[in-house]
Amino acid sequence: MTQSLHGIESLFEPGRFSGDVHATIARKRRDLPPVPSPVTGEVEARLIAMACSQPPQGYTRWSLRLLEKHVALVEDIPDLDHSTIGRVLKKRNCVLI
Repeated sequence: MTQSLHGIESLFEPGRFSGDVHATIARKRRDLPPVPSPVTGEVEARLIAMACSQPPQGYTRWSLRLLEKHVALVEDIPDLDHSTIGRVLKKRNCVLI
């Protein structure tokens, strides 16, 4: 028997712990993610409003990278990567046309 199996077996011996299999081998779930998301409801709403508005002059439509550049210019919205912007828009079924 390997060392790890022997260690688990010893946990289930009578008199050790409570003998609860699930409590012994299961992982504890985190209450909160380790890093809070920069995307809040307000940021999401402002991002969607920007994506639904007219694109800047010289462009026919918004792209994720163009939205990324314009989000960086707005002071109230934290800098977001184009992939984060894409996830937010996809989550809300917003399509860039």
